[in-house]
Amino acid sequence: MFNGALKIQVLALAVMMLFSVSSIADTEGDRLLGFWFTEDDTATVQVYLEGGEYFGRIIVLKEPLYPAGHESGLEGQPKVDRNNPESEKQAQSIVGLNTLRDLVYAGNNKWKKGKIYDPSSGKDYDCKITLKVDGTLSVKGYIGFSLFGRTTIWRRTTAPNDS
Repeated sequence: MFNGALKIQVLALAVMMLFSVSSIADTEGDRLLGFWFTEDDTATVQVYLEGGEYFGRIIVLKEPLYPAGHESGLEGQPKVDRNNPESEKQAQSIVGLNTLRDLVYAGNNKWKKGKIYDPSSGKDYDCKITLKVDGTLSVKGYIGFSLFGRTTIWRRTTAPNDS
């Protein structure tokens, strides 16, 4: 009788520990959530969690309208995803556009296996992100091997005002 009760207690403890470790990993991964200025401060990206993966959408552009004399002839109009290779998406506003997608937390302040979209070129790149000790994000876009590619640094910010 004692053996059976002890087995149940050990099993229950193991299950609780498994859920605790899973919760800690989820909490660590959620450090990516929030609002981030891109390297050149031209955009604010909101990172959010959906279905166990991390995504990021542009929520503010420093210059949301095409400037006077823009070669597109769209001066004064909201910027759109003109360079998207899918013609049906070229009229989408840049504000609200998902630029990060499908990132998964890999532990040790790193997110991998994602994609980053560059609306200025209309290209998708593999992406990995590292949260650095100073609280900034190292965002790397690359093709094939992460040894080659481009890294930018994003800074955390607060939610923008709606005013």
